[in-house]
Amino acid sequence: MDDETLNLYDDDDDDYLSGNDMMDPSEDGHDSVQDDSTNAAGNRVRRRRKRRHSKCWKHFEIVGDKLPDGTTKVICKHCEYSYFIDLSNGTNTLLRHSRVCSKNPGSTPRSRKFDMMVFREMIAGAIVEHDLAYSFVEFRRIREAFEYANPGIEFWCRNTAVSDVRKIYENEKAALRKVLSEVPGRICFTTDLWRAITVEGYLCLTAHYVDNWKLKAKILSFCAFPPPHTGYSIAMKVMELVKEWGLEKKVFTVTVDNASSNDNMQGVLKTQLRRALVCNGEFLHVRCAAHILNLIVQDGLAVISDALEKIRESVKFVKSSESREQMFQTCVETVGSKKEAGLVLDVATRWNSTFKMLSRALPLREALRNLSEVDPSYKCFPSELEWSRGALICKFLAPFAEMTNLVSGSSYPTANLYFMQVWKIECWLRANETSDDETICQMVETMKLKFDKYWEDYSDILSIAAVLDPRLKFACLEYCYDTLDPLTSKAKVDHIRKKIKKLYGVYKKDPNSTTASPSEATLVNSIPAGYGDFYAFFSQNAGTGKSALDVYLAEPVLDMAAFKTLDVLRYWKNNATRFKELSRMACDVLSIPITTVSSESSFSAGSRVLSKYRSRLLPSNVQALICGRNWLRGFEVTSDSDEEEEEEEKEGEEKEGEEESGRKKRSK
Repeated sequence: MDDETLNLYDDDDDDYLSGNDMMDPSEDGHDSVQDDSTNAAGNRVRRRRKRRHSKCWKHFEIVGDKLPDGTTKVICKHCEYSYFIDLSNGTNTLLRHSRVCSKNPGSTPRSRKFDMMVFREMIAGAIVEHDLAYSFVEFRRIREAFEYANPGIEFWCRNTAVSDVRKIYENEKAALRKVLSEVPGRICFTTDLWRAITVEGYLCLTAHYVDNWKLKAKILSFCAFPPPHTGYSIAMKVMELVKEWGLEKKVFTVTVDNASSNDNMQGVLKTQLRRALVCNGEFLHVRCAAHILNLIVQDGLAVISDALEKIRESVKFVKSSESREQMFQTCVETVGSKKEAGLVLDVATRWNSTFKMLSRALPLREALRNLSEVDPSYKCFPSELEWSRGALICKFLAPFAEMTNLVSGSSYPTANLYFMQVWKIECWLRANETSDDETICQMVETMKLKFDKYWEDYSDILSIAAVLDPRLKFACLEYCYDTLDPLTSKAKVDHIRKKIKKLYGVYKKDPNSTTASPSEATLVNSIPAGYGDFYAFFSQNAGTGKSALDVYLAEPVLDMAAFKTLDVLRYWKNNATRFKELSRMACDVLSIPITTVSSESSFSAGSRVLSKYRSRLLPSNVQALICGRNWLRGFEVTSDSDEEEEEEEKEGEEKEGEEESGRKKRSK
């Protein structure tokens, strides 16, 4: 029994009483000494109840009336612990409890036993999550803070911190391995290569899957990958990692960029995994949509780079020094322009930075004009024709930027978005083929060649993903194909119809598809008694001879306006008992990532872990830090402001390098 419940009538414990509590009549522990007294004539006169002044009543409340044995039930307002106490004997027990109650904000809880191993594990978790150096545990000020918090602490060195991080990595890996082994569906992968600042090559392998009807993405490996980086070498490394995780029988698709080595890699993987792949690997290879989009736009921008030269030089002029930025800010205030965001200079390898540069410079056109009037050194102000062309190019690039942002998400399905977005880009290119501006026509012509190279024939598996969106189905494909070319529309739709039936046949034959999912089992158990047979008749559509796929396609398309924010996976979760194996197929298809953004985002984390100030980390430690961080925190969403800071930091480093090289030349 708790010590607090044993000595309920002890009012001599001076250790728990202040001077006011002991002697001050206004805070007397005997709050309800006697409610009744007898006068000299023997008549009972009811006395008025005394007000309760003890500090404990801020934290306790009385429940009910006094019990026959003279005790009263009292409950703590914070932790709801109850006492049965005779209040005529004082409130010392309640005062003691209010001082040590763990949920009372003003209490002083009893000291907890300090566990050194738990503390070390917490610090190792902080090192992983916050990109701290292993030597963090050896910092003098950190050790002083630790010692102040607990004088009996035992300090440890950086090598022990490395061991603690490795332990977290191994524990989290074992937990993730168990989760992946229990995933009922198949798993999609993305992979990409990265060169670190140390010139070492790294390979990242990421798994994408649906668990409990939620889309998940986890980095499986971020390992050193020395040359040669041929298709065969990449395929063998991916196979090694997939087998290490025990997932060789669960591979569905592999999304990669358009490097020629990746085409060879896909061929080797098909040969190695043919028996375990769906439809003998027909749908294995998925090309990164963001990478193709980048190639298309880069080809177009190469044609019109000269048309934007003066706008680019204007931004560079303003960004070249702090004094010019201050002068430009004065010009913005003078003309009354709304400056929602500052100017940003584009990067040659990132076309969306060119779009961002134009979208920010165009609203500040009058401020730049004012700058040209007050600063004689500013001589690159664009002409009216150049401004109008810049506005036209910005408008032209807007749908490409929109598509890039939309398909680059990792927390929601993107496979069902592919078909409509690619169709919109093709329609946009066709509409601008006859533009009045000759420069735009040249740009479109170049981009159309690259588009036809990769997207003349839309991806079969990603077209199937559009059909599995209840707002689109085959009605969307028929409309899009008919808009582009009515003569070939029917043949293309029939081709996708044939492919989806072939894929559905594989899932229907799969014995695992007959196993009820957790949500399905829950729904079956929730059927009222006596209605089981009727439910089986209804759910199986008895007597019609239709498959789940036929039933789904026969139902009307959901209204896009009413279901604009529809969670497609939730739809299939709610209809899992009706469509059974079709819902399982939809889960796998909708989990396909159409970009390698998740793998590339790990390279951003890698550049922070393996920087020029921390370039001697072993590859095994790099993997433990990056994978551990991903397993603990998930993928991080990089905002535009973060990208701008990185760009500015790179520009600063480049300037420092130029200044340093200049000093060396002068010293020579």
